[in-house]
Amino acid sequence: MEFEQLIKERYSCKNYSDRKVEEEKLNAILQAARLAPTAKNLQEYHIYVIQTKKNLKKIDEITPCRYNASTVLLVTFDKTNVYTYPGGRRDSGIEDASIVATHLMLAAKNQGVESCWINFIDPDLIHNAFGLSGNEEVLMLLDLGYPENPQAINPLHDVRKDLSETVSFI
Repeated sequence: MEFEQLIKERYSCKNYSDRKVEEEKLNAILQAARLAPTAKNLQEYHIYVIQTKKNLKKIDEITPCRYNASTVLLVTFDKTNVYTYPGGRRDSGIEDASIVATHLMLAAKNQGVESCWINFIDPDLIHNAFGLSGNEEVLMLLDLGYPENPQAINPLHDVRKDLSETVSFI
């Protein structure tokens, strides 16, 4: 798909059908994430693919935002393996994992799979539910699947501020 068309058509799906994401499409999505840039190429992220009924139920107990998706990706990063920026007040963990998550979303759309970035979560509950190691920080969940009703896109999807309101040339 042409990139400009892809970014215009990508939306947050909030009502998935029972159709499973095909293995080859899921692998293509995960490969795109593998190509995401990270500070100093530390690649401190980790992606957990959640598809079993048992683990999807855990997600449902933590957030109402799975929307019946057949696959949920949990994106984390190793907070002990991040680049600390000059001044020592910030590090690359959240931004690197966010770049990975963005690659996942855009690659999903390119594969004809819809997604929804879920941050309506308590990271500690996710951490405990899946027995993550102490050095892993939970960034987000990403629902993946096929829409139950492809026409049910949020009416605000195409509402955007004018570029002059969000960009300044200095």
